[in-house]
Amino acid sequence: MIALSKEEARRFMLVKHGLMGKHIFKGQEGIMAFVKQVGCIQFDPIDVCGKNAELVLQSRIKDFDKQWLYDLLYHKRELIDYFDKNLAIMQASDWPYFQRYRDAYKGGGRSHQEIEDICDEVLKMIEDKGPLSSRDIGYDHKVDWYWSDTKLSRAALETLYFRGDLVVHHKKGTFKYYDLAKRCIDQRILESSDPYIDEIEHIKWRILRRIGAIGLLWNKPSDAWLNIWELKAAKRKQAFEALIAEHKIVAVQVESINDRLYILAEDVPLIHQVIQMKSEKPRCELLAPLDNFLWDRKLIQAVFDFSYKWEIYTPEVQRQYAYYVLPLLYGERLIGRVEVINQKKTKTLLVKNIWLEEGVKKTKKLEVALNKCFDQFAKFNGCEKVVESNV
Repeated sequence: MIALSKEEARRFMLVKHGLMGKHIFKGQEGIMAFVKQVGCIQFDPIDVCGKNAELVLQSRIKDFDKQWLYDLLYHKRELIDYFDKNLAIMQASDWPYFQRYRDAYKGGGRSHQEIEDICDEVLKMIEDKGPLSSRDIGYDHKVDWYWSDTKLSRAALETLYFRGDLVVHHKKGTFKYYDLAKRCIDQRILESSDPYIDEIEHIKWRILRRIGAIGLLWNKPSDAWLNIWELKAAKRKQAFEALIAEHKIVAVQVESINDRLYILAEDVPLIHQVIQMKSEKPRCELLAPLDNFLWDRKLIQAVFDFSYKWEIYTPEVQRQYAYYVLPLLYGERLIGRVEVINQKKTKTLLVKNIWLEEGVKKTKKLEVALNKCFDQFAKFNGCEKVVESNV
């Protein structure tokens, strides 16, 4: 058992995520290193001031350029879109680990027979013509689908994507163009068998992956476990006990938190390093709404004394803040939240609102840090100026 103060627990999480001190992740190599560390980055297509995956990376990768991520996904194909923590971006080399999910989609799903009837024709169309979007293949009548009724063309493409026959070849705006997986993924990866046929072994791998994605995590219900289909309480307990016995995870007790937390065994040296470390020059960063760091918001509340809710799906009259609000990190604290909008037509970054946490004073030092943060964020969004409104 490792005992940590709250301050040490905060530092550990921040250092592990590359959010404290000097940037440890740089360039496309840094993107790959970070994705390898966290397993996946959650994807969301909404773009108010950058898409979620881009927002995650801009807070960690020095001088991050959105094109770097696009190149790794759709030119170099070292990364791939697929479901892990919901829709996510992961290493292409992780493809074999999700075979059980692809197999499951082959046997059923919504509007199964209608989709099944046209799958071969869709695959032949893409084989002959190359990457296509739902606009290119016809089948425009609506069918029952997971998110809402949708065109049969989209449902068929997404089903073939779930099954692993297709992958996202590239994107234009919000439209996805699909191609055959065999033309986009290295043959050795495609032909690799599932490394964990046994269900508990697979669950253990997923748990290690999620602990690594956050840094500290507990054995209790959490949004951090989303989209691990087999993970019920009893199996989670069984997997945790096995991982402890195998010395793959280590228990941590954090001051004033009753629940036991866990880290990867490989992170024990980092814990000792953090305990010894001196104060770093504070960095000011805007975090993504679906940042790995924030996957378990109850944990963030417990460790950082910061309550955050993404209010995008909250009716406007019930929102406490606004539609798209980013948590604000300064040094070792989450000090507030910011509503910021990329006004693309005028290449202006609008800082519409800043809400600082109670007790946080906007000192001259903080103001300088905020201005630097907003300038960098403007550059990330291709904006030429920053305008503050109601701030």
